[in-house]
Amino acid sequence: MRIVVIGDEIAAGLGDARYLGWVGRVMARSQFPEPAYIANLSLPAIDSTQLARGWRSEAERRFSHREETRLVVGLGIGDLRSGLSAARSRLNLANILDSAAESHIPTFVVGPPPLTAPGDISELSAAYSNVCQRRSIPYVHAYGPLSAHEQWHADIAQFDGKHPGQIGYGLLAWLVLNQGWESWIMPRE
Repeated sequence: MRIVVIGDEIAAGLGDARYLGWVGRVMARSQFPEPAYIANLSLPAIDSTQLARGWRSEAERRFSHREETRLVVGLGIGDLRSGLSAARSRLNLANILDSAAESHIPTFVVGPPPLTAPGDISELSAAYSNVCQRRSIPYVHAYGPLSAHEQWHADIAQFDGKHPGQIGYGLLAWLVLNQGWESWIMPRE
C-alpha cells in the first residue's frame, strides 16, 4: 500500500520536537497488512487553491499501479490566512476529491484544528465536512473536539501560539485513529 499525504504545516508536523506530527504518530500505530510506503508532501503556509492546483503532479510520482494507493488530505487554516471564502474552500476540496475519485484513489480528510486564525475555523471545518459527507469520504473533525481542550491550548501557547507541539500532535493523532482511520486503511476486497 502507498499512502500519499498532502496538506499544510500541521500535516507536515511543524513544531513537533520529535518530527513526527500527527501523520507519523498515526502511521506508527497503524496495523498495515503489509509494509506501507508513506509520502508526506505537505507544505507550510499552503492554502486549498494551491493544493488543488499542484497536488496531482507531486502525488502521481509516488502512486503505483501495482500497489494500492491512498490519499490523505490534511487541511489547516491556510484558506483563512489567504482570505478565501468558505465557498471557494469547498470547491477546492471538491476538486481534489473528485480528481482522486476519477483515478479510483480512496481518500481520507483531516479537518483544521483550532488555531489562531483571521476567520471562523468552525465554518471552514463545517464546509469541508459537508464536501466529504456528500462524497462518502471519511472526515476527521478536529476543530470541535479540540476547541475546548485545555491540553491542546496549553500546548499551542507553549510552542509559538500557532502550532501544536508533541501533546497537540498526539491529540490530533488520537482523533484520526478514532474517527475511521483503521477501517479506511484495511484493504479493499
